[in-house]
Amino acid sequence: MNKEIPREIERFNIVFRIQHVILLVTFLLLAFTGWALKYPEIEYSHWWVRLWGGPETAGLIHRAAGLTMLADFIWHVLYLMYLMATGRMRFHPTTTIVPLPKDVVDVLKNYLYFLGLSKERPKFGRFSYIHKFDYWAVFWGMGIIGVSGFVLAFPVFSSRFVPSFALEWFWPLMRILHSDEALLAIVFILFWHFYNEHLKWDKFPMAWTWITGRLSTEQLKHEHPLEYEMLFGKEEEKKE
Repeated sequence: MNKEIPREIERFNIVFRIQHVILLVTFLLLAFTGWALKYPEIEYSHWWVRLWGGPETAGLIHRAAGLTMLADFIWHVLYLMYLMATGRMRFHPTTTIVPLPKDVVDVLKNYLYFLGLSKERPKFGRFSYIHKFDYWAVFWGMGIIGVSGFVLAFPVFSSRFVPSFALEWFWPLMRILHSDEALLAIVFILFWHFYNEHLKWDKFPMAWTWITGRLSTEQLKHEHPLEYEMLFGKEEEKKE
């Protein structure tokens, strides 16, 4: 029976991997070029901006990366709609990225396990509550950073839709939203996403799934036991 179980499975197809690479590259460009703009009073900001060709060139790179990220996000949403419309992606509690009540229970179980109050770890499907929080945070961030960034990048066009009574506070609000949400995104990616996906002891220095799109069945069995059971059955069933 074990011979029928492959050594690896495909977790992400080539389209999802390309979308992720574009997101990664544009995120890094936005973080690097935007950091000095947020803290211009810091001494190193001057040579850091010069490293990117000066304020004007850094601004152009920042805007180009932002538009590319926004286009990548729209592509991702449209691709998901295409997969659902063609039946290639269907809702299943074990494989969905949609948050479910089980995820709240899993959070509680995980805390009890790490605190030594329970010997049972939660069993995750294709996506744990960590993955789901990680994924949907992008939608939250794109809504705030994307809209505010577009408004700031194209002020003349955007001003047509700003009512006159809001002119005094609208633009400062957009700058605050864009700047502070960007800082939150950088901190979140560094301390949450990178740790959970790459810097844990069993994945360090990097998990290769985002490049290869593949995951070993042993890792699947360990990290996503419910998906493993759905694909290959339970251990008791295989022994019979």
